[in-house]
Amino acid sequence: MAQAQIKMPTLDDLAGMWQVSGLKQKLIFTFLMIAVFRFGAQIPIFGINSEIFANLAAGNNIVGFLDLFSGGALGKVSIFAMGIGPYITASIIIQLMTAVIPYLENLQKEEGEAGRRKISQITRYFTVVLAIVQSVAVMGFLAHYPGAILTDNHFLFYTGAVVSLTAGSVLVMWLAELITERGLGNGGSLLIFIGILSGIPLYTERTAVLVSNDPSKQLWLLVLLAIFFLAMIMIVVMQEAIRKVIIVNAKRQVGNKVYGGTNTYIPFKLNPGGVMPIIFAMAMLLFPMTILSLLGQNMPGGFLGKVITFLSMDLLNPAKAPYYIIYFLLIVGLTFFYASIIPNMQPKDIANNLKKYGSSIPGIKPGKPTADALDKILSKTTFIGAMGLGIIALVPNAATALTGISTIQGIGATSLIIMVGVALDFINQIKTHLLARHYEGFLKQ
Repeated sequence: MAQAQIKMPTLDDLAGMWQVSGLKQKLIFTFLMIAVFRFGAQIPIFGINSEIFANLAAGNNIVGFLDLFSGGALGKVSIFAMGIGPYITASIIIQLMTAVIPYLENLQKEEGEAGRRKISQITRYFTVVLAIVQSVAVMGFLAHYPGAILTDNHFLFYTGAVVSLTAGSVLVMWLAELITERGLGNGGSLLIFIGILSGIPLYTERTAVLVSNDPSKQLWLLVLLAIFFLAMIMIVVMQEAIRKVIIVNAKRQVGNKVYGGTNTYIPFKLNPGGVMPIIFAMAMLLFPMTILSLLGQNMPGGFLGKVITFLSMDLLNPAKAPYYIIYFLLIVGLTFFYASIIPNMQPKDIANNLKKYGSSIPGIKPGKPTADALDKILSKTTFIGAMGLGIIALVPNAATALTGISTIQGIGATSLIIMVGVALDFINQIKTHLLARHYEGFLKQ
């Protein structure tokens, strides 16, 4: 029998794959949608002095943090100022509701594709509601700054601004869905990635100014960049690491041929949710931060005022420790939640399929014992992945506080994990797309 030899693809092979596989069309479509997103982020709402809000974003921790994940659109008060946040928040809430509302659970598990379309439609409606709430919050926050509004008819301005921001959020949601359906990668994650990436030149400029004015920071900058680099390596390890569960396949005879009998394995990813727990955690924090920013400008008196002050200035302030404790716990919890809803990681379903085809885990009986063993393995791997992901998310922030270089904080921790995770997912989708259609071109019998 001739041994299979690996044949490295030539330039002609790659050119053929580019033309035939449809990858070119998907990439061009994805980049066009990204271009539309970035163009919309530069169009300011009529009647607003955006310079005031841009200065506020640079000096206010909460507003600056919100601006980071909108790709600078919030600082410009553009029509895309809400970004993809309302859509992601709505998706999280609807997914959580499927576990407690029988109607949604039935749509997800029993209705098939039609049920999933209904859930998607409900998510879109809820996105509109959240976009309206956040738009009102942003406009109410902005109204308290003298000179921010350049028109005399405030009622007409507020109405038009809220409608524009809501429509912009819906348009961003549509772009994200189009990228997911017709392009490459997850649309929502990719738009967040592009938004963060667009802020790198600004952070680089600020860091260069800081280091040039204070030469003693140069060594600390090298230390910080080294920590960031190590964090990127750990992110890649977390994204790619798997726990292999050996499976013994029973032999089956069909006619004169015998099938099966070989050992395979089930891959359980150490981080099954990828970058989504990070994005979900951020979305769950950004929404109350937006509301608190509005309430902070209309501070009521008494006990309620003290509660709002505590929440906005202490508990959910990105500059203080309680925020990162909540952030860490959200990442851990959402990693477990995401693992529990992934269809191909359900222990009972896997155990039933193994029993159906006569396969088993060595030393474990089929059926319930197999499901229990798989559940224990999945719980352990998910716990390790969740803790690792949470720790990696906190290390760059701790390094930033240690070195005293806060100008680069915008691309640390959360942003770093999202950028690396989304980039890995994007590259893996390209590889999968090519190999699925041209695998035979890489092997020569």
